Amino acid sequence: MTSPADPVRIALAPVPSDPLLRAISEAGAQIAELDTARAVIWDGGPAEFPAKLPESVEWVQLFSAGVEEFFAAGIFERHPEVVFTSAAGAFARSVAEHTVALLLAGVRYLPEQVRARGWRQHEFFPRIGTLRGATVAVVGAGGIGREVISLLEPFGADIIAVNRSGTPISAPHVVETVPARRLPEIWSRTDHVVVAAPATPDTRHLVGKSELAQLKPHSWVINVARGSLIDTDALVVALEEGTIGGAGLDVTDPEPLPDGHPLWDVPNAIITPHDSNPPRLRTAAFADHVRANVARFVAGRELIARIDPAAGY
Repeated sequence: MTSPADPVRIALAPVPSDPLLRAISEAGAQIAELDTARAVIWDGGPAEFPAKLPESVEWVQLFSAGVEEFFAAGIFERHPEVVFTSAAGAFARSVAEHTVALLLAGVRYLPEQVRARGWRQHEFFPRIGTLRGATVAVVGAGGIGREVISLLEPFGADIIAVNRSGTPISAPHVVETVPARRLPEIWSRTDHVVVAAPATPDTRHLVGKSELAQLKPHSWVINVARGSLIDTDALVVALEEGTIGGAGLDVTDPEPLPDGHPLWDVPNAIITPHDSNPPRLRTAAFADHVRANVARFVAGRELIARIDPAAGY
C-alpha cells in the first residue's frame, strides 16, 4: 500500500540508458526494479518483453510509434489490465522534414536532373512542378501528418487531411478533413499523396492498383509510415507505365528492399533506407516523450499516445 508521499517507482528495461534515466528522474519519478515498479519504460522489442508483468505495473511506455510487431506478438492480449502507450508523435518533426524533402525533390524533378549530369534545361522544364496551388492529401493526419501539414503551409498547397474520425483539423490551407471511411473519394481529387497512417490489417495495401489509377500523371506518392500500406507490385507498374509521376519511399515492402528489386531501377522512385528518424535524433526525442508521459503519470493525468487494442494502434 502506497501513500501520497511515496515516490512513483518506474522501471527502465531491458537495458538502461542515461538519457532515459535522466528523463524519468527529471519528471519526478524514482528508478526502480521491475518487481516493485508501477510503470515500465520499455526500450526494446517484443521478443524480449516479459511473458508476465508484476501485478504492480499499471502502465508500459513502448519505444516505437508503430506497434504492429507488439500486436503480432500478442503483448496486449497477455496484459489486458495494463495501459500501453506508444511513441506516436515523438518523432513527428524529424519524419515530417524527411517527408517534405521527398515530396519537393519529386515535384521539382530533382533525382533525374541530378542523374542526368548535363545541362538539359529544355528537357527538364516541362517536368518541373510546384506545390503552389497543388492539392496534397495527407492520409493519416496524426502526429506526423499534422507536422507535415504545418511544414507545407509556406508552399501554398491545399491540404486534404484524412483521419480516423473526420474531426476537422483547423490549420491554414487545410481545405477539408475527411474520415478514413471516405478515403476512396480523395484519390481523383488530389495531386499528391502523403501516407502517414498506422499499419494495421485494415490499412494493408491502402494504396493499390485502383487507387494509383485514379491519381494523375504528375502525382507523387510519399510513404513514411510502413511499407505494407502500399501494394509494391502495383506501385512498380504505375511508375513504369507513367500512371503517376513518382514515389518517395522511406519504407518499403519488403524491407530492407533487396538488391535487384524492380524499384531500384525505376528512375522516378526515390528510396531512402528508413532513416527519416535516425538514432541520433530518435534518442533525444524519445527521452522528451518519456519525460512528458512520466510527469503526467506522476500527476495522475491522461497519458500521451495511449494504444487502443481494438483499433490496432
